[in-house]
Amino acid sequence: MPKEAPPSKRPPPSREAPSQAHSDAFQPLPSCESPLSSPLVADPVTLTFTTDLSEVRALVQRYAQEAGLSAERTIDLVLAVSEVAANTFRHARSPGTLDIWHDAREIVCQVRDKGIIADPLAGRRRPAADAIGGHGLWLVNQVCDQVEMHSDESGTTIRLHMFFKTS
Repeated sequence: MPKEAPPSKRPPPSREAPSQAHSDAFQPLPSCESPLSSPLVADPVTLTFTTDLSEVRALVQRYAQEAGLSAERTIDLVLAVSEVAANTFRHARSPGTLDIWHDAREIVCQVRDKGIIADPLAGRRRPAADAIGGHGLWLVNQVCDQVEMHSDESGTTIRLHMFFKTS
């Protein structure tokens, strides 16, 4: 695997629109300020939690396996949801709610709490190796196929997507 250049030597990201050849695949990330759309299912499985993450991990693992997510991707999803849920009682200091649902294309886990994330790019930038915090949300963004986040004065919602892979 090629080594990444240090952040200071990386060229700035392109601000140009994607080429026509790639425009069908290009989907911009939703803004942190924009509320997330409602789940596309009528009745997601829901769990309210405080400090016991074992129930959260068990539910995600069971649901992902029953939905047909591969064992390796199930482990990644359990890790990611567990990290977001741990942030709920570490930073929000409020109960959290996990909603989980799936369709033929993906499984989605959504964690809601009363905390506020001030940085709209939280988890999108690699933290410095010696940083005290910030590694968890970055890890979540590495293992999930898509991560959506909305945070305002009413609380934070983080939605994690894992697509079913077809070979």
